[in-house]
Amino acid sequence: MYSLNVPVPGAVERLTADLHPRLTAFDRIRERHTLVAKRLGEGPPHRLRERLRDLLRGTDPFEARVVGVDYFETPTRGRGPVVYLAVESPGLRALHDRLTESFDAIAGIEGSAYVPHVTLARGGSVETAADLSATTIEPISWTVSRLDLWSAEYREVAESIRLPR
Repeated sequence: MYSLNVPVPGAVERLTADLHPRLTAFDRIRERHTLVAKRLGEGPPHRLRERLRDLLRGTDPFEARVVGVDYFETPTRGRGPVVYLAVESPGLRALHDRLTESFDAIAGIEGSAYVPHVTLARGGSVETAADLSATTIEPISWTVSRLDLWSAEYREVAESIRLPR
């Protein structure tokens, strides 16, 4: 299974480290922090890469911004709640919409249901998730100039694709 991910900046990693002591109440804490633009499915990585290069041609770098902590009480997949960093990015939403025209949207989590986010933890109590979502953070903004083709099987970046400047 492959996905197209937005790398997050060091400031987001530092924020997740600051939040870590409050995440220990959850069953699973996410150690790798990514922002999924689109799940792509299976296929040879070189074919996915070529298909993506064509689809991404003309895509300019865009802005993304972490704006707070939130949670999914009952996620579409897996155990809840899922605590995450909420991301605002009209450019990312537009990219996701364009990619769902070529790669099928996964029901319940993509297409109109897509919520850009960076997962922090899952499992545990809804009350703890709600308390954490009340945390005030300083927004973190960055320019997305690269996208990563991520291999879930190998848990590594198979290819990075630079957006033109």
